Amino acid sequence: MANHDDVLELETFLPYRLYHLADLVSREFARVYKDRLGLTRPEWRILSGLGQHGTMTATALGEQSSMHKTKVSRAVAELERRRWLTRAPDEKDRRIEHLTLTRAGLAAYRDMVPLAKAFEREMLGKLENSDQDGIVRLLGKLESAILE
Repeated sequence: MANHDDVLELETFLPYRLYHLADLVSREFARVYKDRLGLTRPEWRILSGLGQHGTMTATALGEQSSMHKTKVSRAVAELERRRWLTRAPDEKDRRIEHLTLTRAGLAAYRDMVPLAKAFEREMLGKLENSDQDGIVRLLGKLESAILE
């Protein structure tokens, strides 16, 4: 039998647990925007990024959402097909396009904001009040420590 120090138990390994939890929560929330708006995860991330920040480039959206440029490109194309966003070429660099939500895209975003906030409250509501503040604080600390 292998020494306990030679075995990595995925179920208790912090990086795996964080990934697994993020995936579970993301899939659960995906049901909300899929049912309501028929969006994929990448489409939702593009919609929410533009709704939050206004005009952005595809590159900036990819960085913000940690998505590969191919996924960003497909999601942008689909939202454009739905007439939820428009593209405007950069005046100085024609290779860059500035993406902005249309009126319909902004309406979809505004429709989702209260649902997203309610989902977050429901997730946090599964914890004691003191744990709710603690998890938000600890996630921030961990992110900051990694980014330093």
